[in-house]
Amino acid sequence: MVIKKAVITAAGKDQRKLPLQTLIDRDGVQRSVLEILVREALDAGIEEVCVVVHPGDEHTYPGVLGAEDRKVHFTVQEESLGYGHALYCARPFTGEDAFLHLVGDHLYISQGDTGCARHLVAVAAQEGCAISAVHPVRESIMPHYGVIGGQRMMGRGDLYTIDKVMEKPTPTEAELQLMIPGIRAGHYLCFFGMHVLTPLIMDILEESIRRLEPGQKANLSSSLNELARREQYLGLEKKDLRYDVGTKYGLLKAQIALALSGRDREQVLSELLELFASKASGHTGTAQS
Repeated sequence: MVIKKAVITAAGKDQRKLPLQTLIDRDGVQRSVLEILVREALDAGIEEVCVVVHPGDEHTYPGVLGAEDRKVHFTVQEESLGYGHALYCARPFTGEDAFLHLVGDHLYISQGDTGCARHLVAVAAQEGCAISAVHPVRESIMPHYGVIGGQRMMGRGDLYTIDKVMEKPTPTEAELQLMIPGIRAGHYLCFFGMHVLTPLIMDILEESIRRLEPGQKANLSSSLNELARREQYLGLEKKDLRYDVGTKYGLLKAQIALALSGRDREQVLSELLELFASKASGHTGTAQS
């Protein structure tokens, strides 16, 4: 399976301005969240990226992409019909190809030399099927995520066959339907915000959207649950870090994580220690550059 396309969704009401925010990346260069995400995709071997945006944002976003703008297309979600519908809006772009999918309000920090998306794309190409990055979370915060159920693959410590997907389950629902042998007690495998999907997901999303009643929205998790019924679908457990920049202090945490994993690590650590020492002593002097 060859993966050369990527889709980034950024059309949500509470999400659409986040990709415009700027941070200092691991190379010490100021970039927008969207540019960092596009570079993450290109580093994985992606050649073209489609960004799904709110009406009007297609005129704003190109200005924050730097040198990567020639590789990026924009698709407008004309109606606010949910996350699944936003992804479906990219169907003319994805066509009959498998594609990488990232969400526009998350940043990913690899703990090793291989980027998060590059690792996922490489495993998907090797396995030849849809695959979602997952990571274990405590059941107390699980209702904020899509959660998988399944089994660990024989001989693989990081791969799972997915047989069920639920969106924001309660702890009781998860205990009954989503427990996976080998996962630490009180933890479940939740989506990391990064997927490689086959063309079948677009067929399933279309079916789901056709069944929508007035006022309903299409979520992605129910379509991924159907995908697991129809074809092989795997979960890749990630030890890396991801940051939701839309949460309180999310941008701050993402910035610190980028800085501490980049070339300016020692400088940032020194300045943070100086700041903490100043606060601990009650000193509030102006920092020197």
